[in-house]
Amino acid sequence: MYAGVMKDKIKTSQLILDHIHHHYGSVAVLHDLNLEVEPGEVVVLVGPSGCGKTTILNLLSGYLKPSAGSVIREGVIRTVYQQDGLYPWLTVSENILLGLRFIKDPALIKKEMEELIGLIHLEGFEQHYPHQLSGGMRQRVELARVLAGDSDILLMDEPFSALDYQTRLRMRRELIRLLEKRPRTVVFVTHDIEEAAQLADRILVLSNRPATVRKELRVHALRPRGLTDHAVIEAMKEILVELGL
Repeated sequence: MYAGVMKDKIKTSQLILDHIHHHYGSVAVLHDLNLEVEPGEVVVLVGPSGCGKTTILNLLSGYLKPSAGSVIREGVIRTVYQQDGLYPWLTVSENILLGLRFIKDPALIKKEMEELIGLIHLEGFEQHYPHQLSGGMRQRVELARVLAGDSDILLMDEPFSALDYQTRLRMRRELIRLLEKRPRTVVFVTHDIEEAAQLADRILVLSNRPATVRKELRVHALRPRGLTDHAVIEAMKEILVELGL
């Protein structure tokens, strides 16, 4: 069991990076990087700015092909970015419907929509447009959209970094709560070591470019985790040491 998430509730998924090298022109970004993510696991990537964390997500999603090595992926993948990807001309409901577009049964769509709106606690905001919502509310709509339908894997690229500190704390709790309701395999990129320690089953600390995995940390504590929990504090200490901070 991963931090309170039942494996029998998790869809089949597979994500493997096998001896990956990647470069942009003459600039080497990744060097002999290996990663295997278990179904239902939350893996968090931390490392110096520009070390290639977003490149790893792009390789996992299939947006990029590696310069060398192989990528194995199985499952429906959705990506969440730092800036929410909501369409400003669509309402909350219409944005979430994009994640349900492969469902043909109108009754099932209605049921899914009601459940998702309930999960993100935005009842009464269904007909609001993104500009009428706070940053945290917009990111909750984004989470509902990527959790909709049959997605198996979430790739999350610093999704909360543009939010204020208190909203980031709330969004971490929201993410954990939503994953309890709708388990997914998650690869999460962040610069925030506190965020990594609170969310991860496993933390991969990356080196400077060309990046490889410097250290792997497992956080053996159930979620949600408080900032003063022993496991969170110890994980943060280990990350800081590994980053030389």
